[in-house]
Parts: sequence; C-alpha cells; structure tokens
Amino acid sequence: MDYISRYGLEFNPFIKNANEVIVETSEYKEIMYRLNYLLNNKGFGIITGSAGRGKTTTIRNWAKGLNPSLYKVIYSCLSTLTVNEFYKQLAVEFGLEPMHKKSDNFKIIQEEINRYVLEKRITPVIIIDEANYINNGVLNDLKILFNFEMNSRDRAVILLVGLPQLNNTLRLVAHEPLRQRITMNYSIDSLNKEEAKEYILNKLRGAKSNVEIFNKNAIEAIINAANGVPRIINKICNSSLLIGNTKNANIIDSDIVMLAVNENTLA
Repeated sequence: MDYISRYGLEFNPFIKNANEVIVETSEYKEIMYRLNYLLNNKGFGIITGSAGRGKTTTIRNWAKGLNPSLYKVIYSCLSTLTVNEFYKQLAVEFGLEPMHKKSDNFKIIQEEINRYVLEKRITPVIIIDEANYINNGVLNDLKILFNFEMNSRDRAVILLVGLPQLNNTLRLVAHEPLRQRITMNYSIDSLNKEEAKEYILNKLRGAKSNVEIFNKNAIEAIINAANGVPRIINKICNSSLLIGNTKNANIIDSDIVMLAVNENTLA
C-alpha cells in the first residue's frame, strides 16, 4: 500500500511540493507583521535565523502575496557574487541590458528605480537570501545604490535574509552607515512545544487528514527530537511515514519516530 493512501493523506505535507501547507504560528504572524511594516516604511530590513527555521519559505510566501501592480519583487540567493556581478544581475532583473562598468550599471539601476517609483508608482522589493555569505563590497555599495535625493528618501525595500552571523557582519565599523539605514531587524526563534505540536497537526490537516496518524507519544518524541526547528520536524515526520508504512503500522508510535530520528541523525 502506498504510504499516502495508508495514512489517508491527499499528499505528503512534510516535503516540498506544489501543495505547500503554510502553518501560521505566532512566529510566522510576527514575521509577516514586521515585513509589512518594512513594506510601508521602505528602506533596509534584516531577517535572521538559524538553519531550518523557515526563513525562505516565509519570505517567498509573503512576496508571492504582493500585488504586482504595486510591487516589483526581485529575489536573489546568489549572495557570493562580486559587486559588479551583483549590479549586472540586478540590471537583468529590472529588464535592463547590463553594462560592463559598475558605475554605468549603478546609474541605469538608479534611473530604473526612479522610473518604477515616480512614473509607474511601483515599489521595488529586492530580496537577497543567504545574505550572510554576501560579499563585503556589495554590502558597502548597497547604501550608496539605494540613496535618493541626498539621503532624504527611501524608494525601495531591500530585505537581507540569512543566518545569525549576518548581524555580526553588520556590526562591523565599516558597515555602520548601512546599519543606520535599517528599518526592521528581526530574528526568528524556534517553535515552542505547543507551537511545534500545532505545526504538525496543521500540516496534516492541510493534507486533508481526518484520522489519527501520529499518536500522542509519537508527537511528543518528534517535538523533543526536533528542538522546535520546522525543517527537522518535517524530516522526522516524513521518515516516520515511510518507516511506518514499511512496518504496516496504521498509527505511528514513538518507536517508529525514534527509528526516523536515528535515520536522520545518520543521514
């Protein structure tokens, strides 16, 4: 029997697929509030969190909901680019023909941002994922690139998303000018036990589950092993479904979960 059928699911909600289930935990709602605050006030925003906290999923879901007639979203996770490569990529994303010289790219990008804001009434939203790896030269240039009218006005939203060390980088004296321009800075925390339980149950409900799949002890074991990290919860739940199916278990218990935990620890 296929494990999806065995557990009465329409799809597996714990792996990446077209039917992604977004669980609106209190942390998720707080991030959305901060992102919308940044959207209204413009300027630079920072979202940090350790690996697996759901940064990229949350950011992409937020960006997907932005009205394209009001916002031009540019997403980049190529954060190891040189300064000139960064400018060229940004130019391409704006639909421009990239120039050879950095200064020329700088000029056409600023002109295009002005055109979007003043003529089209569209706010550019530039998201740089994995920004903890970003080149220092790019960080140094970001403040200059997005300066308009002698520092008096922010015309774009620039969101840097990355691991906690991004904040350590921004604390360096060299980045003080950029740090002063930050409108919003938020660090994503782990889920608490109650949130982790609701995360699992809401994922299952999103996949149209209406029977018990994980018993109480199984859920407790998943929560304890994952330590509130959504990505690890997903991996353990996914492995548990697969192991449970091979064992012909219609309900997953803590023994199956521990096998899944060991499997993921060794992976």
